[in-house]
Amino acid sequence: MIANHSARASHNVKTVKIAIIGGGLTGLMTATLLERALAKQPNQADVTSNNKADITIFEKSRSVGRLATRYRTNKDTDANTNTDHEVNKQWQWAFGAQFFTAKTDGFSQFIAPWLDSGLLQPWCAQVVELLPASDDNQPPTIDKNEQWDSTHARFVSTPKMTSWGRALADNLASSTVKFKTRVAPLNDQQYNSTTKKTELFDEDGASLGQFDWVICTAPNGQAIELMADSGFSEQAKILKPEMLACYTLMLGWDNLESLPESLNAKSLDDKSSSAWDVAYVQESILDRIFVEHHKPNHEHILPSVTIHADNEWSQQQVDEDIEEMTRQLLAEAKQALNWNDDTAPSQVDCHRWRFASTLMPLDIEGDEKPLGLLIDKKNQWIVSGDWCGQGNIESCYQMAVETVVVVTGVLGK
Repeated sequence: MIANHSARASHNVKTVKIAIIGGGLTGLMTATLLERALAKQPNQADVTSNNKADITIFEKSRSVGRLATRYRTNKDTDANTNTDHEVNKQWQWAFGAQFFTAKTDGFSQFIAPWLDSGLLQPWCAQVVELLPASDDNQPPTIDKNEQWDSTHARFVSTPKMTSWGRALADNLASSTVKFKTRVAPLNDQQYNSTTKKTELFDEDGASLGQFDWVICTAPNGQAIELMADSGFSEQAKILKPEMLACYTLMLGWDNLESLPESLNAKSLDDKSSSAWDVAYVQESILDRIFVEHHKPNHEHILPSVTIHADNEWSQQQVDEDIEEMTRQLLAEAKQALNWNDDTAPSQVDCHRWRFASTLMPLDIEGDEKPLGLLIDKKNQWIVSGDWCGQGNIESCYQMAVETVVVVTGVLGK
């Protein structure tokens, strides 16, 4: 009887082929939660409810997670041979999301295993307000703002912000990640009403396979392009958010002794001292400054500072020359951190995010209302992403949860 039941259960297993466009956190969390939901074994009274997930994640870049980290290895020059050799020390900048919060029970439970392992850690940062110097002879004004604590924690991934995304990908059991694969925009001919499957193609026209569900987790601007000619039933809603850009300046110093005094002090007990981890910048095109080597489990890196520019200023300059933007931001950073020739950074880099912050139209009460998940029930297409929620990492999880509810709800009918 046991053997017959097993055979009957195996016969009724249905493989559900799912394509996820985008290997960011929304895509990875969606794959994770779908695997968990569809891996549940049926009970003896309901053997027909068993489904097996066959998930393919298409990622156009070489890595997953989009908790972007940039690093550069320090090198020494041999005076005798005039050649460089690595000294095994790095500058490291989290030039995407700097941290995230967990405000719901569900997300708190989801991240718990990585907190237990130490891959995720709370960052109890000292936060200050910083008014840049008006000239080179006057130091910036730095005042305490708040101290982050473990009760209302801000979490970081260690040893890099990309580490968590890679861990999520490594833990996937029945999902395949295809890197450097750019999915071509969908059209209304790709859905086969007979087979109820959608065939996807890459940018060269090669088939990527046929799928029961297509879930687009790309940033808003890319989602608009992917779905523009698809006949997607919720296409008008994709156009609602306004996406703001962000320029990120990355600075590095060779050692702690070479830092400017504004970064090198030991405590904030008096007005002349300015030890801090995060600064909200006032009256500047700069928005926030993050001291990377103060983060948990970051003591091994060389002094590294990441600076995010103001989103509205960044959007106004989004198509300007990146080298000119770097010069402007560097001049502002010098006013904020007050360095001289001896304490100037030895490393300077800049990145431009075209789709960094989500700005939703205000509702009748003057509040922003998130879009939520966008679903085309006929074609079994879903458009998702943090920009469909609050634009933060917890929104990636919330959109993944909503996606699982929709997919399993249809399969359960």
